[in-house]
Amino acid sequence: MKTPAYYTSLMPYMMVPKAHDFINFLKAVFNAEEKMIVPRNDGSIMHAEFTIGEACIMFCDATDEYSPFPCSLFILLEDIADVYQKALANGATSLQAIAERDYGKSAGIKDAFDNVWWLTETGK
Repeated sequence: MKTPAYYTSLMPYMMVPKAHDFINFLKAVFNAEEKMIVPRNDGSIMHAEFTIGEACIMFCDATDEYSPFPCSLFILLEDIADVYQKALANGATSLQAIAERDYGKSAGIKDAFDNVWWLTETGK
């Protein structure tokens, strides 16, 4: 297999419950772009690849053999207020309200799949 151009040196791989719902969350909140979905015979997702900006994340549906394995992710964004509100509207809970910190404007959310996202504004 030739390595896709959107691959980076390090990519998170998550095992999530309800991967189809996770896809909807990624698209609604982060405008994630689908690169690959490999389904299992039962319609669940064996492997998926999505990009958010220049980053690629990989995930699959959790199974009895591969239990859910959430992740904690740090993401740089141009406008965290918009993403923060979209996340809350799409089932995430706030872990840390938007505030100016020593390292810039940031916030924290936990999605409905138990992943934690640390949002930080780029300052552009």
